[in-house]
Amino acid sequence: MSQQPEQIPPGHDRPTDHRAKQRSLWSLVLMAVVMFGFAFALVPLYDVFCDITGINGKTANTPASQSREVDRGREVTVEFVAYINPGMDWIFEPQVTRVVVNPGQIQTIKYAARNLTANSSVGQAVPSVSPGQAARYFNKIECFCFNHQPLEAGGSAELPLVFYIDPELPEEINTLTLAYTLYNAQPESTAQTQ
Repeated sequence: MSQQPEQIPPGHDRPTDHRAKQRSLWSLVLMAVVMFGFAFALVPLYDVFCDITGINGKTANTPASQSREVDRGREVTVEFVAYINPGMDWIFEPQVTRVVVNPGQIQTIKYAARNLTANSSVGQAVPSVSPGQAARYFNKIECFCFNHQPLEAGGSAELPLVFYIDPELPEEINTLTLAYTLYNAQPESTAQTQ
């Protein structure tokens, strides 16, 4: 006698189909949680990766110790540029655009800043170095970028930068560029009440 396939009424699933759907649902929920966690961790992971490799041009945000040796047999050209974020009504520029230094030699330059608005304002300069792999060899002993820079309406300031290039800078790098971008660092509530 032949066995007939089990008849399942329309709209009803087999118990194994229900378990398979439930497993798929939980797998999708788990994947969503893992993807959210990965996306949340990307920024710190990227920062760590860039700190290790130096490929994004970020420099340290803390003062470096002074160099112990100067390589008098080598010269490196350091160029300085400045950018102002849109909406920041300041003049911001280096007082010199290029210096030639020996690696390990401590050098001081200044940037000039002037607030062109009728209100006090606070700026924050964010540095980057190119080529990116040179960033880990650019050491700032003193830098205006370590702190916010408040300026009164129409006020101006000279902003010092004291730096040296690490003598371990790879031989193929003879020129590097330090670029600062100036951002408005004043809290919105303070800016609106003035």
